[in-house]
Amino acid sequence: MTARHVLVVDDEVGIRELLSEILRDEGYHVKLAENAAQARELRFQERPDLVLLDIWMPDCDGISLLKEWGNGGLLTMPVVMMSGHGTIDTAVEATRIGAFDFLEKPIALQKLLKTVDAALKHADRQPRTSMNMLSLGKSAAIADLRKRLEGLAGLKIPVLLVGPKGSRADLCARFLQRTETPWLEIGQLEKLASGPIELLEQAREGVIFIPEIAELGKTERKGLLLLLDKAEKYNVRVVCATSHNLPELVQAGQFEEALLQALAAVLRIPALDEHREDVPDLAKAMATLLAESGEVQYREFDVAALNALRNVCWPGNLAQLNRVVNNIMLTSLGEKITLEDVSRVLEQFAVLEPSVDAAPAVLPIDLDLPLRDARDAFERLYFEHHVAKAGGNMSKVAEAVELERTHLYRKLKQLSLRIKQ
Repeated sequence: MTARHVLVVDDEVGIRELLSEILRDEGYHVKLAENAAQARELRFQERPDLVLLDIWMPDCDGISLLKEWGNGGLLTMPVVMMSGHGTIDTAVEATRIGAFDFLEKPIALQKLLKTVDAALKHADRQPRTSMNMLSLGKSAAIADLRKRLEGLAGLKIPVLLVGPKGSRADLCARFLQRTETPWLEIGQLEKLASGPIELLEQAREGVIFIPEIAELGKTERKGLLLLLDKAEKYNVRVVCATSHNLPELVQAGQFEEALLQALAAVLRIPALDEHREDVPDLAKAMATLLAESGEVQYREFDVAALNALRNVCWPGNLAQLNRVVNNIMLTSLGEKITLEDVSRVLEQFAVLEPSVDAAPAVLPIDLDLPLRDARDAFERLYFEHHVAKAGGNMSKVAEAVELERTHLYRKLKQLSLRIKQ
């Protein structure tokens, strides 16, 4: 088995050497840092399997460094805090931010080895996610969102997350999941109609996440209502997300008022353009995580490159930024990511500031057609969209467009749309 890598960060040389000797005798690879600056540099170079981090250091205290790694998306390994002046409040604060455990100096040998072993085993059980809620940024908008999520974390009420496409509602939902409890993301929506109780059994004590509630059909929405009604019995938290205006859908008769009311807590996820000051840290975090996957070697962004990313608009939000950063990392050649690298990829992805002189969007329908022909063209596009969305399932199409099957087939025939049987 490959030896695990441990980073020891402590300003006292005697403690560094003692911990290093003990851990190396146990078969670990050990690197040492005497302050936060060295720890930052080593963390950027590679991801250790575990960090032992002293709280009291001359240049930057360990709690601040822990927060910095969390905000920058670098807290992807377990961190055990160490202090000779430990208090319960400090330990609680450290674990709230993301530390795995807290060791008080002088550290007993057996306590050290037991904690290191437990931290590494805990890390092995955790899924390697590309991002987490703590890495979304430190702007006022994200800090506010995080506080509201923290306020809901201890409750079991269902939550509705409202945000634009690409805003990664799943990260907010994951934030509400308690450690080592089930996580069930509903990809096959028909299961809500056919077996809502089975889903609750699978997710008992954990979280059920529905990425886009507006895509549910009528029978699936009925199943979700039943699931919400029974969730407390199974101690399951239900989190739904949407990029649609559900009250408008209710008014249009396309969504049930009762279901909207059942989703008691509603939180809005800000668009990336509302917290662009976080873009540089987000880009660095995404680049680091890509490098840790082994696909590319880590390269630092220069200041001009980060400023360029911050100063453009992001209509596709976090998902779009992640695609751009991945492309930059995979296709750039220099030791550093430069402004030229960023500009090349931004142009390729058409991520540009909107121009006041920009030409109007080209519509898929010729508005100069006579009304009857334009209406037919629209209806053809409309039904093609719903048939494709339902995968050719005419029952789902009929339900979505609210037409009886016979009327639906008559309309498709009238529009000369061929449907695979």
